[in-house]
Amino acid sequence: MIKITNLHKIFSTEEVETTALNGIDMDIKDGEFVAIMGPSGCGKSTLLNILGLLDNPSEGSYEFYGTEVAKMSERQRAQIRKGNIGFVFQSFNLIDELTVYENVELPLLYLKTPPSERKEKVEAALTRMNMMHRRNHFPQQLSGGQQQRTAIARAVVANPKTILADEPTGNLDSKNGEEVMNLLRQLNDAGTTILMVTHSPYDAGFAHRIVNLFDGKIVTENIHI
Repeated sequence: MIKITNLHKIFSTEEVETTALNGIDMDIKDGEFVAIMGPSGCGKSTLLNILGLLDNPSEGSYEFYGTEVAKMSERQRAQIRKGNIGFVFQSFNLIDELTVYENVELPLLYLKTPPSERKEKVEAALTRMNMMHRRNHFPQQLSGGQQQRTAIARAVVANPKTILADEPTGNLDSKNGEEVMNLLRQLNDAGTTILMVTHSPYDAGFAHRIVNLFDGKIVTENIHI
């Protein structure tokens, strides 16, 4: 389970101090699908970065599957991220010089997975995302929907406990966006915990719970299945 308590994040410069998160409390159960919504500047992406162990809070507690991570160094956070968290971004974040297969393989290379096991896992992830027929193509040869399916395959290839998605349909048309959301829901139905930042009420409708932020605070939560 993921548990955050009284979480604060303050960004400071010589001239100004900005509070991005102001006392966030959340419990996220294994296998839950949570959508985080709110206006621009409300703290959504800051919260997702902390949940994804890309940043530390200024104050508060963050327990990630039994480990307190709020004050860890970047190196310690990186070790926990490996194999435990997959990321899906609005901009896909694929490496142009690598093929679809090579992009999906990257997390396994970081984990030093043996070659035979890498091949099995990459092919399984690509098959799951209906991208095996594009495995030797480069990102610029793909449609937006195919790029995002490749990014999701990369996110799931190491079988992480949690996937963090930041506006996963933001660069897609409605047809491809719906396909991506159906894929995320299928992953969630299979047991993967998903935390998603979105501006889209339609996308948020795929989640079990919608958390609304305003000025760095949770203002409402809506629960539905």
